[in-house]
Amino acid sequence: MKKRFMSIVTALAISASFITGCSKGDKVDSTMQSSENGGKQILKFGCFDYVDSIDPGNMINAAWNCTRFGVGECLFRFNDAMEAEPCLCDTYEVSSDHKTWTFHIRDGVKFSNGEDVTAQKVADCYERLFACEGSSTPEKFLDCASMAADDASGSLTIKTNTAYPDLRKNLAYPVFAVLDVENTKNFDEGAIGTGPYAVTEFEAAVGVDFKANQYYWNGEVPFDGMELKFINDSSAKTMALQSGQVDLVENITEVSDLNTLKEDKSYDVTTANGVRCGFTSINQDGLLKNDALRQAVLMAVDTDTLCNVTLGGLYTPGFSVLPSNLNYHYDELNNPYAYDVEKAKQLLDTAGIVDSDGDGIRELDGTPVKLNYITYDNRGLATLAEGVQHLLKEIGIDTAIHTTDGDTLWNLTVSGEYDLSSGNWTTVGTGDPQEYLANWYSKGTANYCNYKNEKYDELYEKLLTEMDEAGRTALIAEMQQILIDDAAVLVHGYYNSSMCSSKKVKGAVIHTADYYWITTEIKPAE
Repeated sequence: MKKRFMSIVTALAISASFITGCSKGDKVDSTMQSSENGGKQILKFGCFDYVDSIDPGNMINAAWNCTRFGVGECLFRFNDAMEAEPCLCDTYEVSSDHKTWTFHIRDGVKFSNGEDVTAQKVADCYERLFACEGSSTPEKFLDCASMAADDASGSLTIKTNTAYPDLRKNLAYPVFAVLDVENTKNFDEGAIGTGPYAVTEFEAAVGVDFKANQYYWNGEVPFDGMELKFINDSSAKTMALQSGQVDLVENITEVSDLNTLKEDKSYDVTTANGVRCGFTSINQDGLLKNDALRQAVLMAVDTDTLCNVTLGGLYTPGFSVLPSNLNYHYDELNNPYAYDVEKAKQLLDTAGIVDSDGDGIRELDGTPVKLNYITYDNRGLATLAEGVQHLLKEIGIDTAIHTTDGDTLWNLTVSGEYDLSSGNWTTVGTGDPQEYLANWYSKGTANYCNYKNEKYDELYEKLLTEMDEAGRTALIAEMQQILIDDAAVLVHGYYNSSMCSSKKVKGAVIHTADYYWITTEIKPAE
């Protein structure tokens, strides 16, 4: 990659870091590279550096990079209703016990190196994925008993130990992007996929260069190539777009910047009420195991104001762990802990959680109620934490905010070193919330909040074996209400993703799923 760094964007990124600040651990890339296009149409994309890899076998974020950047594709693809639609697989069959699945690989599809995509190539890719020592955990999505490829018929048969209601959804997850295992030398930086763009050069923490996939199977690739620039500061992304150094950026999270772009006719801004939930986990292995205290915390937080005013609509406010736009009966759920400061104070008084020494902080069993709140500066989470801190102070609850990077926050959450922990999670990563709902299943390994409810566990175990979609929906709705009634989690709302572009391009929309950013929908403006 040619390192001809632009001083103007260096200045922009540096100034943005002073204006907005950076969370600990951020790698703010304050340089942008110019390109001598030679008459070619090159898309210039500014993107947060989520991880320095595009290898699905490395970690989940790397798998998302692979599909987000237009490199890899899966057998199936999610539409905006989070339904699995055919992609590299055109037809399939499933046995009556939902444990034998046969997928026909679409004829005529090639990798970006010109090699044919065959059933055996898909099997090789999956086998390599399961053999990787990364943190992608493909076994969470596919409990595979055996795989058999038949290139003569173009079919891949997968037998599973577990019955799946719809295995297509799991195989649409980016971890299962189909790559040419035999010919890829460096999966982290140069994975060979079937998408519209192919990597030509990868420079960690700086950016990635791409060329059009001349063998792309699903229509014309509109650009000759793409230059992706890693820019970790939201305001720096905004200024890079305004200065013309990039044509397209994802997820501007500074509200003032996003509003400025929306109001300027020089830019197109699309937002989507996606499937991410912004919430704060509540650790019930500490002060917050007290029911009245948890309930009062929820009642003290003005979610509507935080989402609509403080964050300017970055989140759609809500009270359940699954977004209101999904078909899980949100409108039928009841929230007994709606915002009510006086009711929260009365609840604490009745429970004997009072300020006995007059210092403004209530005590529980003689211990001041001071909560350890861990957060990180991404998607407005740090701002939400500060808002919660202010609101809890009004009812006599103290919080100490510890702002860190995403990896450290996760490690602290896993180890239980928190009372409150910020999160922004995809709720239906495989088009279904089963994996996400495991975070509150007491018998599982993902329950880092120490929540336990026997009825919830019973319903979750029923969900594991329920094959009927209507039956699953009913179970999921009941599980949501249990979490709400137990004040198990502080839900803020549902994140609205965004894509912002200059008038040099058209068709830059944000999809419900976080997995598809660079697609052939994005074209040069006519």
